[in-house]
Amino acid sequence: MEKIVLPLRIIGKVVIFLTVAAVYFTSSFWIHLTVKGVNNRRRRFSDNAAKYTKLVCQLYNIKIEVHNSPISHEAGLIVGNHLGFIDILVMHSLTKALFITSEEMRRTPLLGIITEMAGCMYVDRKNRANIKGELGSIVNTLNDGFRVTLYPEATSHNGEEVLPFKRTLLSAATLAQKPIFPYCFNFKSINGQPFSMKNRDSVCWYGDMTFFASFIRSCGLKEVVTEVIFLEPYYPKPDEDRADVADKIRQMIVEKFKPVQK
Repeated sequence: MEKIVLPLRIIGKVVIFLTVAAVYFTSSFWIHLTVKGVNNRRRRFSDNAAKYTKLVCQLYNIKIEVHNSPISHEAGLIVGNHLGFIDILVMHSLTKALFITSEEMRRTPLLGIITEMAGCMYVDRKNRANIKGELGSIVNTLNDGFRVTLYPEATSHNGEEVLPFKRTLLSAATLAQKPIFPYCFNFKSINGQPFSMKNRDSVCWYGDMTFFASFIRSCGLKEVVTEVIFLEPYYPKPDEDRADVADKIRQMIVEKFKPVQK
């Protein structure tokens, strides 16, 4: 059986990630023990995770170009396109929001406990029976004064296009009477080269890719330059059709999205 030899850069970055993760777990567990009240604990979890995601971006040389001022601390639903775990690191470091992710993520080794200790909210996208309860939970969280990040594509994609938006969870902003804060995330360059078909599998996590394989590929990179474009807040009207809202928000993002070069 042929041995798999990993370059020193990858080994080094894996060691760095595991070290940061260990410190993150320790600090999060201390928050769990010492902070009383569910909402207070979630805020501390989110602030703590933002500190460490920013550190990971620095250590992995993930550079962030921000266009327009980041959103205020006003409660609302943050909505953007999703390319993989790198955009999660970037956006959490910028917004300190609570992220909505899948039950499948919750059950993934390592990622599950990382997301739990970041105050993430979970939805079961394979079982629609719980959708009303999940929607109600998001509405309550918005009304408690949190900013919540939703990826309405419901999955990450390969950089070719912004996928159609799922509408139900996006309607949480309307029900809570809170604004939607759209943004567009782009990869600008990978190791000094334009984001293209040749290098996209080093930064995108999509299809049948496993997290481990995608993570290892990204550890081999020297530099990733990303772009975050914050768009105008959108205030949905109570009687506005949710399909229209989803289409409008998606179109705002599509107009700023830069697809992978072929």
